Amino acid sequence: DVRCLALDLSQHAERQKAMEAWPEIDVLVNNAGDIPAGSLDDISDEAWRAGWDLKVFGYVDFARFYYAKFKTKKKGVIINIIGSAGERPSAGDIAGAMGNVSLMGMSLALGAESPKFGVRVVGVNPGPIMTDRVKKLGAKRAEQLWGDASRHEELYTHYPFGRPGTVDEVSPMVVFLASDHASYISGTIVTINGGMSARSTS
Repeated sequence: DVRCLALDLSQHAERQKAMEAWPEIDVLVNNAGDIPAGSLDDISDEAWRAGWDLKVFGYVDFARFYYAKFKTKKKGVIINIIGSAGERPSAGDIAGAMGNVSLMGMSLALGAESPKFGVRVVGVNPGPIMTDRVKKLGAKRAEQLWGDASRHEELYTHYPFGRPGTVDEVSPMVVFLASDHASYISGTIVTINGGMSARSTS
């Protein structure tokens, strides 16, 4: 039974539609992100709330609904795709960093409790991954720095290996964590960012 729904998951009512359409699943992968980059003074209240409504409260809604079901049937996996900005919060990306820190806390706290019920909860922290969002943010930054959005690839030279990561470097880890091969992994965060979190800030 394969169904496709086009929903705005930043809206609570739309998330409810998704849960009604798929009430019984074995693996939940929370993966969303549109929290605006910027400092405390840069981000409007409306933009901040909209970003958190999608990623933070969206994850919470889905986790609350499916965690209860997983506990009842003594089986299930929740994988939260978060982001490594939460490991080294920056004032220049404060809304995203705060959101990621919150979701890391949820993953760790639930993942520590969940094995009592036969359930696993984990987080995955990708670094910059070459997606449309990273391209958009890079273009915005290049426009600010040089007045030329097309130069965004020049910003990537300081990344590990001189480039952003790729989706294909993250998705196999998600598949592994969802599988029985990871049956003893819960309450942890797997970081995939080429070592960026361990770099010296000096």
